[in-house]
Amino acid sequence: MTKLAVRVSVLILIAFLWWPAPPLAQADLAQTPEPGSLALRVMTYNLRYASDTPPNSWPERRPLVKNVISQAAPDIIGTQEGVYRQLQDLAADLPDYHWIGLGREGGSRGEFMAIFYRHARFVPVAFDHFWLSDTPEVIGSITWGHTVRRMLTWVRLRDKVTGREFLVWNTHLDHQVEEARRKGAALIRDRLAKSDPGVPLVLTGDFNCPAAGCVAYETLTREAGLADTWLLAKRRENDGFNTFNGFKAAGKDGIRIDWILARGPAAVSRAAILTDSENGRFPSDHFPVVADVRF
Repeated sequence: MTKLAVRVSVLILIAFLWWPAPPLAQADLAQTPEPGSLALRVMTYNLRYASDTPPNSWPERRPLVKNVISQAAPDIIGTQEGVYRQLQDLAADLPDYHWIGLGREGGSRGEFMAIFYRHARFVPVAFDHFWLSDTPEVIGSITWGHTVRRMLTWVRLRDKVTGREFLVWNTHLDHQVEEARRKGAALIRDRLAKSDPGVPLVLTGDFNCPAAGCVAYETLTREAGLADTWLLAKRRENDGFNTFNGFKAAGKDGIRIDWILARGPAAVSRAAILTDSENGRFPSDHFPVVADVRF
C-alpha cells in the first residue's frame, strides 16, 4: 500500500469515528426493553368440602366447578375446604393447573388450603404451611377455643418467561369464634411483616367475616398494609352481592367474606363475584371472586 493510500484510509477512519451516530428511530425506542409488569388473574374459591349427599353432592357439583373455573381462566386459585379426593378430581378436570397443599390435620387428612397455578407459566420456588394457633409449626395445632383446625398455605412462584417471582398466601379463618379470627389475622400480619416486602404478594381466603367492620379485615389492611383488590378495581362486576350463597340465589347485602388482598399492586383493572349456576344448582355454597391484578 502506498503512503497516499495509507493517509486516505486513516482520514476515512477518523471521520467515521468522529461523525455522530444518527438518533434512534421512534420505532426502535418503542422496542427498547423495559422491566415488565406482572399481570395475574387471581381467584379465591371456597369449594365446599366433598359430600355424597344430594342435592349438593360433589359428583353433582364437580362439572359445575370445572366450568366456572375454566370460563374464568384464572392464573392462580386459592381454594378452601377441598379434601384430597376432591382436589385430585379438580386436577384431573383442569389439566392446565398443578396444585400445592396439605391437609389441615396433616398429610391427606382434613380440608386443604390448596393453591392451584398454571404450570405452563409458573414454577414453584418454595412453599410451606403454618397453623393458626399459638404453635404455628405444629401440624394440626389448635389453641384459641375453636373446634376446627385452621391453617395457611403459601407458595412462591416464578414466572417462566420474565423470571419475576411473587407470593401467594391462602387461608380460611374460623367460622364461629371471633377471638380465633382476630388472633389468626394477627398471626398472618406478623408473618407477613417477616416476608420480603419487595416481592409482590396476594392473600386469598374465606375470612368468615364481612369486609365492612371486621377486625380481621382491619388487621390485614390497615395494620399489615395489604390492599383490598375489590375496592381498587376500576370495574366491579356483581358489586353488592354476598359471596356466601348457601346454595341459594345470591343475596345482595354487600357481605363480602371472601377476599383477595394484595401487597403493592400497581393496578386492578377488574374484580368480579362470579354468580354462575346451572338449572338452579350452584357449584358451591360460596361464589368465587376474581381480580385482575398488575404489579
